[in-house]
Amino acid sequence: MTSIHENLETIPGLFYNWEKTTPNKVFLRQPIGDTWKTYTFKEVGEQARRLVSAMRGMGLAKGDHVALISKNCAHWIISDIALMMGGYVSVPLYASLAADQLALVLEKSDAKGVIVGKLDEWEKKSKGLIDGIKVMRFPQYKGAATVTQGTAWEDLMKNEPMEGYPEPEIDSLWTILFTSGTTGTPKGVMHTYKNAALLNNNEKINNIMGTLASGQNTRLFSFLPLNHIAERAAVEMSGISSGGTISFADTLDTFAKNLAETRPTFFFAVPRIWTKFQLGVLSKMPQKKLDMLLKIPIVSGIIKKKLLKALGLDAATTCLTGASITPESLKQWYRKLGLNLREVYGMTENAGGFTMMPANQHKPNTVGKPLPNAEGRIDPDTGEILMKMPWMMTGYYKEPELTADNLVDGWLHTGDKGKIDDEGFLKIVGRVKDAFKTTKGKFIVPTIIEDHFSDNNLIEQVCVAGLGIPQPVALVCLSEIGMKEDKTKVTENLQSEIGRINKQLHNHERISTIVVASEPWSPENQLLTPTLKIRRGAINETYGEKIGNWHEAKDKVIWEA
Repeated sequence: MTSIHENLETIPGLFYNWEKTTPNKVFLRQPIGDTWKTYTFKEVGEQARRLVSAMRGMGLAKGDHVALISKNCAHWIISDIALMMGGYVSVPLYASLAADQLALVLEKSDAKGVIVGKLDEWEKKSKGLIDGIKVMRFPQYKGAATVTQGTAWEDLMKNEPMEGYPEPEIDSLWTILFTSGTTGTPKGVMHTYKNAALLNNNEKINNIMGTLASGQNTRLFSFLPLNHIAERAAVEMSGISSGGTISFADTLDTFAKNLAETRPTFFFAVPRIWTKFQLGVLSKMPQKKLDMLLKIPIVSGIIKKKLLKALGLDAATTCLTGASITPESLKQWYRKLGLNLREVYGMTENAGGFTMMPANQHKPNTVGKPLPNAEGRIDPDTGEILMKMPWMMTGYYKEPELTADNLVDGWLHTGDKGKIDDEGFLKIVGRVKDAFKTTKGKFIVPTIIEDHFSDNNLIEQVCVAGLGIPQPVALVCLSEIGMKEDKTKVTENLQSEIGRINKQLHNHERISTIVVASEPWSPENQLLTPTLKIRRGAINETYGEKIGNWHEAKDKVIWEA
């Protein structure tokens, strides 16, 4: 039997193949206003090779750690390929990092160089550059912050291209990925080239994901942070391994237009993005009207095609959802449109891959089955999900004790609670540490309560809190539909929600109050991670003692002042 470890090609090795065999095929598409700037495999390879020569000329040696901070764009991929070609260890960072956070991860990662790219703000952030670090910068993107430090891209490109096709050792360190920090200080997760190859050069897994279905005709759209393992594996690595084409979004304002013009065949998004798409549709066509039209045979087909085309997803053969759990009602809504959202579950520590919903099956309220060669079990004492697979991290950078705490006898302790049914499907129950105790001494699992809000299109985000009070409180942010609705009608709707939801909950879980937040939660105000997951600790800290006062108030629905 052939081992999955045999005949593995590294990611740069896969890129070299396309550079040699399809040099003139478009690999990257960057929107610039109403036009698209394209880069062929040959052009990407040449620029990457020049960047390698430039870094060598700066004294950066093979094995050195080089950080990359930028929003998604063509030069992000070009730079990452250069880091792999040159044998550097990449340290990709969130573009939203503040100066003190940037300084922290640069120090913590032992970065000797940093490539600065397309950013919304740089002047304040630049104060996070550490002494002695080599700085390089992308060409200026229209609308992006101006970067003046370091060597300009134009000067980097004056270097002669690196020659040959060097490949790293399969077991050598590929990247250090810093977690988004939903709790505590970000941790540097180490992955080898073998891990990247096992997930992206594995025929069984690629067939399950659907990335081999379109081959070189694969069209991908990159908009979630590329430094996050999910986007890097699902989009960048899939694009390189399939020989497909990766397109980008220019700005938030052009997102819909860029997506529609790309018409990806493979699309990955987080639940909040799928919710925004849904709310965008419902803002133009109320649910009752949509339901009625979908019941009419001929009209139904026309409506489905029209809506999917408007979203830019009419050519999508594989649509994945992940990073946090997608409400079952949202998946069912898309299934009615003919779009099958397949849940994928993983984390930075296992390169983003543990379970996936099979293409030909859909088991409600689960995240699918383990990928080939992945194992899972549930801790009988805590209910925690434990997982083991060949593409596990080698550990947290310079944190052996933390590594030992999370990797025990080869099993990764995920921090998530779950159940595995008789058919092998995994259900996520919540985070082990998210559960809190009320003053009645009862434990509350917030995600169980939050799931009951998923059908309400007036609400975009919800967080259940209540540590130290008798009953939980639900903090909500309104959707665009909710913000346009009359305040009195919203209040009446939410009062009705309390009654509806509480009927389905145990006495100790019942919500006492719904509080409408005065401003949306976002990565900018630090209440969401860059991958749009709720930072529960930050929300509890932000609202603090107000939560207790809201619980004691007479009104069941309160609008934050």
